[in-house]
Amino acid sequence: MCGIAGFIAGQGAADAGALTPMLARIAHRGPDGQGTFVEGPAALGHCRLAIIDLAGGAQPLYSEDKNLVIVFNGEIYNYKALTAELTALGHCFATRTDTEVLLHGWEQWGRELLPRLRGMFAFALWDRRAQVLFCARDMFGIKPLYYCRCADGTLLFASEIKAFLDHPSFEKRLNAAQLPLYLSCQYSPGRDTFFAGVEKLLPGHFLIFSDGIVRTTRWVQPAFLPGETPIPPSELEAVLRDSAAAHKIADVEVAGFLSGGVDSAYITALARPGRTYTISYAEPRYDESFSARALARSLGVRNRVRRISPGEFWDAVPAVQYHMDEPLADAAAVALYFLNREASREVKVCLSGEGADELFGGYNIYRDSFTAQWYDRLPPWLRGGLGAAAGLLPPGPGVNFLVRRGCPLEERYFGPTALMTEREKRRLLADYEGDGDPMFLTEALWDSTEGLDPVSRMQQVDINLWLAGDILLKADKMSMAHSLELRVPFLDKEVFALAAALPAAAKANARMTKIALRQAAARTLPPASAARKKLGFPVPVRDWLRQEPYTSRVRAAFARPAAAQFFRPQVLHSMLNRHLHGGDCWRQIWCVYSFLIWYEQFFGA
Repeated sequence: MCGIAGFIAGQGAADAGALTPMLARIAHRGPDGQGTFVEGPAALGHCRLAIIDLAGGAQPLYSEDKNLVIVFNGEIYNYKALTAELTALGHCFATRTDTEVLLHGWEQWGRELLPRLRGMFAFALWDRRAQVLFCARDMFGIKPLYYCRCADGTLLFASEIKAFLDHPSFEKRLNAAQLPLYLSCQYSPGRDTFFAGVEKLLPGHFLIFSDGIVRTTRWVQPAFLPGETPIPPSELEAVLRDSAAAHKIADVEVAGFLSGGVDSAYITALARPGRTYTISYAEPRYDESFSARALARSLGVRNRVRRISPGEFWDAVPAVQYHMDEPLADAAAVALYFLNREASREVKVCLSGEGADELFGGYNIYRDSFTAQWYDRLPPWLRGGLGAAAGLLPPGPGVNFLVRRGCPLEERYFGPTALMTEREKRRLLADYEGDGDPMFLTEALWDSTEGLDPVSRMQQVDINLWLAGDILLKADKMSMAHSLELRVPFLDKEVFALAAALPAAAKANARMTKIALRQAAARTLPPASAARKKLGFPVPVRDWLRQEPYTSRVRAAFARPAAAQFFRPQVLHSMLNRHLHGGDCWRQIWCVYSFLIWYEQFFGA
């Protein structure tokens, strides 16, 4: 696991001095060493976190004839099998690192290397003779990669946007058009970012930069194609056990994260890491440490619990927003910040349970199509009218139900944590013309799933937007902020092949989510752990917002000039007061607060 950064100069030769501050900005991603390649227009840099081939895996790495140069972030779990295959084809390996299979694999197969890879990756490969840059990202988007075409023709690329800030060709400008999308989704969705001109290389895409032209192409599209034949729990467990074993390949200790939920519990049971880490709070309603400790004891693994106080939680928000690069209103990111920091004091690698909900149908909203089916049988015009009327009322359980069920699934669903409606954004934003509707991002995804069951259709939206834009991004940024590699065994191409074929009835019903996964987990876990209700890494922000000094922190942020620049201050204060007097709009408040704190980090005076 590492960080990569570099550029292809638009005019003349690359300035080696411009690469130094880029790497300094992301040094937290790889404190074990730095390497650079600068020649002609190309400058490639690498910050290394040594996990495999500790002595011989330094980057940039070169092909045998020195024509190809690569910098790589991630892990290739089938690199030993690929090494054997390529050796049989006549390739000679100089290291034991997984990075080298990318060079030889490119020489042997070109772009067809990508579907052969089992792992997480973002890499940049420079062809010195052809003067072509090739970048690629894994199918789920586990590892991030950003790029920017500057006004002078220079192409920048890096694992984190902050690496661009000190480059002389980069002009830092806010992309305010991303704000309405963020207010709907609680993260920055799609290809664009909050920095004008900076784009994400989307999951499952590659980029080619040649003759001054940037071309991006999708090389894989994960798709849910549910079958009708049930998959035995034993078969699912065998695939997951194999993935857990593959994700433990390392030359250093591999530990694990453990919450009270079935996802991390099952990975822990299959992988049996020597030690695990858990977050706790003083507030019992949000604390999963008791069940995590009990499971750790039953499995015979050590468990370290890190209790987070409200004061240190709020104090860490600026650092979290800085490391995220873009604003993120997922309060679990702050908890992850502390969890990763605790683990990094003892280990370099941890396993985590991200991806299980998207692959196996774990979100409670997936149960929607199985509940209140009588209501869905009402005429569309009646449901639409009731939904429109309910939208004029303050949010609440019954109101939310009417609004949500007032229009078809494909018109209302853009993720499991849909936040602000278009009406709410018009009321809140100082200037909004209605061009930030997230449905613009989901239309093609819904079209591609025509004819599938509702759960599979929602999964397809989530695996393309929510998973990469929130879940995996915060996992990467919060782990790498503390020089820790996070591995996600559920997000494995072999696991996905099986999960994608699960029948609809094996995912969710009116009472339960992740049905097939829970059945498989029950073969290994105690019954209570396999059946435990999803809590979603809960954080007590809802309660803390009603306490001092945290209410005053938010109120002060809402009174600053930046708040008035983007929002209507009276609406912000009204929202906070409503929450203080029994309303429940903490997520909307936290969303705005997180944006304002992020804005201070990157655009403040």
